[in-house]
Amino acid sequence: MRPDGTDFAAPSRLGALADRFALAGGWRRLALAWLAGACGALAMPPFGVLPALAVALVPAVWLLDGAATGSGRLHRVLATAASAGAIGWAWGFGYFVAGLWWLGAAFLVDADEFALLMPLGVLGLPALLGLFFGLGFALARLVWSRGAGRIAALAAGLAASEWLRGHLFTGFPWNTLGMALGQNLWLMQAASVVGLYGLTLLAVLIGAAPATLATGATARARRWPTLAALAGLALLAGAGALRVPAGKVPEVPGVRLRLVQPDIPQDARFNPRNREGILQRYLGLSDSATGPGSSGLADVTHLIWPESAFPFLIQREPRALGQITAALPPGKYLVTGAARADEPLPGERLHFYNGILVIGAEGFVGVPYDKHHLVPFGEYLPAPVDRILRALGLRQFVSVPGGFTAAEGARRPFSVPGLPAAAASICYEVIFPGAVVPSVSPRAGLILNLTNDGWFGDTPGPRQHFAQARLRAVEEGLPLARAANTGISAMVDPYGRVTGMLPVGAEGVLDVRLPHDLGESTIYARFGDLFFVALLLGSVLLAAGARIGSARP
Repeated sequence: MRPDGTDFAAPSRLGALADRFALAGGWRRLALAWLAGACGALAMPPFGVLPALAVALVPAVWLLDGAATGSGRLHRVLATAASAGAIGWAWGFGYFVAGLWWLGAAFLVDADEFALLMPLGVLGLPALLGLFFGLGFALARLVWSRGAGRIAALAAGLAASEWLRGHLFTGFPWNTLGMALGQNLWLMQAASVVGLYGLTLLAVLIGAAPATLATGATARARRWPTLAALAGLALLAGAGALRVPAGKVPEVPGVRLRLVQPDIPQDARFNPRNREGILQRYLGLSDSATGPGSSGLADVTHLIWPESAFPFLIQREPRALGQITAALPPGKYLVTGAARADEPLPGERLHFYNGILVIGAEGFVGVPYDKHHLVPFGEYLPAPVDRILRALGLRQFVSVPGGFTAAEGARRPFSVPGLPAAAASICYEVIFPGAVVPSVSPRAGLILNLTNDGWFGDTPGPRQHFAQARLRAVEEGLPLARAANTGISAMVDPYGRVTGMLPVGAEGVLDVRLPHDLGESTIYARFGDLFFVALLLGSVLLAAGARIGSARP
């Protein structure tokens, strides 16, 4: 007999296993949830083991089956939600520890200053993020039922909590569950309609469905959810295969990009003593020949350097600027990440920005782009804890007096001579679905992402970052040009196909043509999360209907 008064496990070994999960209590229940969540990280980039999502979600369903507790209607509802929330938190804690452990590498760049704080990144952050899954599990348990309806309940609860994770407290939609479907070329095409959060709901529906194989009064009740999930997965793959054309996307005429990946170690990158060596490394790579018939810089129209290319403010270094302009032939342009500073008004402090600049043979060109979405604790200290942490002698990872300042106002297309209007983004700005491309007309024709993932070394982190950036190209129907200090630098077409790539840890340049956009906005680009909301409401109605039906005598 289950804690919720039901006894519907199939008379099989699988049914017995489901009952063992449901009847687990205390620390064993939380440990099982933690292990199940940790398995889910294998479904994320760079592993992409899709069955691992089922290995994670099926035990979650069985554990939630056993979450009912308490006496009295109100007390029972609250106690059950709290029990489900604890299961969800432990599941999320395991998921994020296994999926974000590589954050610890950033604490070792300046180890003498940050190494002792590593547990905050590899355990503290996952513990906080686990609260979102705790909320999702609790919401799901409120409309729980005995049969397939509970799969819809879990999908709705987790999809809602993932949306909240991507928006609350500046947002952090890293390794959102929908990325389990967002790595495969065919499966990711659904993002052009429902976006990442829609993929999340679909991923949970598909991954959790096999839980019913162990429960249900009849063989049909046990099998049809899994068969429906497999059919849905096949439908997504088939529709995606039909959407992706067999041939290449037409290219923007007269444009040839050179993406420069210098692979500069993070501990050397921001050392002012290396300023001349770093600049010469960039200039040397930029004019390097890539083959017997290559003429170096003469072969391309645009150079693209990664985020914060210089360990100094290039706008205040006329000698360094002169070296760059002298290397650029007329009509060639450099697009580079660079820290910059505005001249302060009397009585104000100097404001630093993480920006993107365009440089031509004549000097700076156009209006710089400044980063809107800064990394908390990386580029600035959040206001509520800023004074406390600074009093303790702590600072953000990037050593800038007072931290970086976020750009104000709405996003605008970034203008580069000779290129389509660009939706510029720096570092993890590109992981926010629906927030990368400015909502203006005419629409951007290119997603430009400059990043420095050198903080995280040769770990899953840079690969997860690239996978999320790639999905933005599919959502928006735009090509993605990405330059990274240590990789992954790449060109991606509007269908998510990688047309050129430099892997993590490689030094070199990538000469690529620029694919055209799709010519019209995707459904997701036009309507945003509308179809996700429709899926969410549909799942809630299914779950609520199943609960009402199961409550009838």
